[in-house]
Amino acid sequence: MSDLILSDVHGNLEALDAVLADAEGRYDRTLCLGDLVGYGADPNAVVDWARSHVAAIVRGNHDKACVGLDDLEAYNAAARAAAMWTRAALTPQNLEYLQKLPRGPLPIQCRQGAFDLVHGSPLDEDEYLITPGDVAPIRGYLSTSLSFFGHTHVQGGFMAAHGRLKRIAPSQALQLEPDYFYLVNPGSVGQPRDGDPRAAYALYFPDQRLVEYRRVAYDVEKAAGKIRAAGLPDSLAARLYEGA
Repeated sequence: MSDLILSDVHGNLEALDAVLADAEGRYDRTLCLGDLVGYGADPNAVVDWARSHVAAIVRGNHDKACVGLDDLEAYNAAARAAAMWTRAALTPQNLEYLQKLPRGPLPIQCRQGAFDLVHGSPLDEDEYLITPGDVAPIRGYLSTSLSFFGHTHVQGGFMAAHGRLKRIAPSQALQLEPDYFYLVNPGSVGQPRDGDPRAAYALYFPDQRLVEYRRVAYDVEKAAGKIRAAGLPDSLAARLYEGA
């Protein structure tokens, strides 16, 4: 059994299609860490795909914001505009699907033992885990040795063992060692913010205890053009070119 790990698609169909093409034939099920919608111009196409193909998913903050489950006052002007546009654009079926998404952590079973899916952190679905200092307070609360998280749009993560905590650089392959705790971020499919505009995702191979970080180029021009054509803020289109 191998898993395709996706996060933060944000209504970017071009990026999602590129990821699926790149990963084709290499995974048995798809797991998602939330934020299917928000920012991008194809929320219905992305949610339609998720309803048919995603085996397990947790909600993200933009999923909540776009269906009225989160206060938009906490969001910047561009994010608020995108959330309101998305809410109006969603079909009733897709709106209901997003409203019913579970909060993390969501345990996933495999022969090698359970691992967790979260959006922000195992303790707070809206928390950003950006630095080792953000992770240190939650180390004692991790219920599994492996958690996949998103929210930051930055590929990489953290590992902890023997009182030490360090950042994981997103080299292509990460071998999971016994007695370590891992928080792994596959990066953002639809709106990377680590300086690399390519869509980011990960593959997890439990039998080999291996995580493979992946990046793939996609048609940024087309995705950005759709955002502009929809009347969404131009900043949401412009940032796709920079991965920022």
